[in-house]
Amino acid sequence: NQPIVARCIADQIRAGERGIVGVMLESNIREGSQKVPAEGPSGLKEGISITDACIGWETTAGVLEELAKAVRQRRSVVGGEEASRTVNGN
Repeated sequence: NQPIVARCIADQIRAGERGIVGVMLESNIREGSQKVPAEGPSGLKEGISITDACIGWETTAGVLEELAKAVRQRRSVVGGEEASRTVNGN
């Protein structure tokens, strides 16, 4: 679901929405989550969350790239307006 929600956020940013200033992703090296096994921490798989299910590294990189592109597009659309506000202090 995170990539779907991120795409929706990116669409809003591309459209010029300035109220979105950050996002939070549940991310780890590998996707998913795991429980601590009976043998304890030694039985854990490296790079997989033991709390919430996470998206993996490759998905994370794609989501971040899409969001970065959306921010660049927003800057090109409303950049002049934002720059004048910064100068004028509004």
